[in-house]
Amino acid sequence: MSYVMTPARCEAAGPPVAPRSPFRQIPGWLRPGGSRLLGHRSRAAVAGRPVTLRDGSTVLIRQVQPADAALLADGFARLSGKSRQMRFLARKDRLSLAELRYLTDLDHRDHEALGAVDQADGRGVGVARYVRDAEDPYAAEIAVTIVDDWQGRGLGTELLTRLSDRARSEGIRRLTALVAEDNRAMAGLLRTMSASLTGRSPGTVEYEITLMPPGKSTTTPAAGLCQDRVRTPR
Repeated sequence: MSYVMTPARCEAAGPPVAPRSPFRQIPGWLRPGGSRLLGHRSRAAVAGRPVTLRDGSTVLIRQVQPADAALLADGFARLSGKSRQMRFLARKDRLSLAELRYLTDLDHRDHEALGAVDQADGRGVGVARYVRDAEDPYAAEIAVTIVDDWQGRGLGTELLTRLSDRARSEGIRRLTALVAEDNRAMAGLLRTMSASLTGRSPGTVEYEITLMPPGKSTTTPAAGLCQDRVRTPR
């Protein structure tokens, strides 16, 4: 199986930085403390907004806060074993208190997460987050998790589009995602966001999304993203 890709043509933002190896085995969001930059305090939460999905269901998308640890734990408990494997790239039976704290106590600049809450029952149904690269302030790693019975409704696209806007507003120009090679749902979501395949290693692949600088016009499906042309496997 091979991939043929045409590189994106986007206006560069900021000084050039050294390329990162795409063959990283541990996602940044699983390395607590390793990806935050120093000197940034927490900011006030941005108010949430209701979003109607393509099946007519409504969710509230808002920034994750420390008080959401219970919602996050509940959402994790509702993930199937396969979904947990896809998300964490390994078997994961529980989230520790330290992990819940790391995933909810955010500075909303170098580590941001947007959560979706079912307006019908108040339960968390999805999260998208980025963690800024400590060595490259223009780059961040992303991850998206949707509880099983909410997959296929377009929630992942809504979360990732809004997360991209947040990242762009904080000066981030590139988003990367380390994905299990058999995670077709995430691969499809990233391709709808104009992601390009940048690396492959045993069991995982890496994608990259290039963000347009604020104020630049774009005609891509997701506002603020630069169009890449990625051909399907052959």
